[in-house]
Amino acid sequence: MKKIFRSLFADMCGISLVVSGLCLPLSSYAQNAKKTFIDMPDSLCPLLTHNNRADCIDFLNSHMKAKVQNRFDSISEMTEMSKDYIRVRLSQETTWQMKLLTVNDSTKVICVVSTACAPACDSSLKFYSTSWKEISSKDKSFINLPQLNDFFITPSDSLSSYQLESVRRYADMLLVRADFNASDDALTFTFTTPDYMDKGTGDKLRLFIHPLSYQWNGEQFLKK
Repeated sequence: MKKIFRSLFADMCGISLVVSGLCLPLSSYAQNAKKTFIDMPDSLCPLLTHNNRADCIDFLNSHMKAKVQNRFDSISEMTEMSKDYIRVRLSQETTWQMKLLTVNDSTKVICVVSTACAPACDSSLKFYSTSWKEISSKDKSFINLPQLNDFFITPSDSLSSYQLESVRRYADMLLVRADFNASDDALTFTFTTPDYMDKGTGDKLRLFIHPLSYQWNGEQFLKK
């Protein structure tokens, strides 16, 4: 199933967990979400054409629904837009988010979150310079992604510990949805593996998990 998620990402928006390239500065006057989104190379999101992206922005600026017919002849919709954030529902199963993060007075970095749901949602992150060159984690690490144990609440007693251990063994894969807060630089991770499990087991596991919030500090995302 994990392979299905990754394949779906790749088909919809060229997604990969591996990032490469160098961070190159761009003068701050051009660093806004609208222009950055329009200037994105088609190869990074082949589902949306340049005209699709420009039309979405024009529609939202005109207070209209930003729905466009994409290259697959289906409907994509930009659902949120601010000076540094854009969210697009590419299809019923996939969403795409872009956030411009300030590094210093003259440099920003782009973080892209792509999410596919089948039906449990799973996200991947990529980082770019504002000229859309991928930033390698070898050159700069902007986040240490959460691990499975990070999502579990520490049981308060031996009975709770036993109940947790009895259900967590069914969590045989790590599925996580990531979402930006449009109004600030917070990034929230939600453990979605229970959505992949049978309802009874998933409901029991949800009693012991919590979302994780990360905050951008000008250099990287740190867990709150």
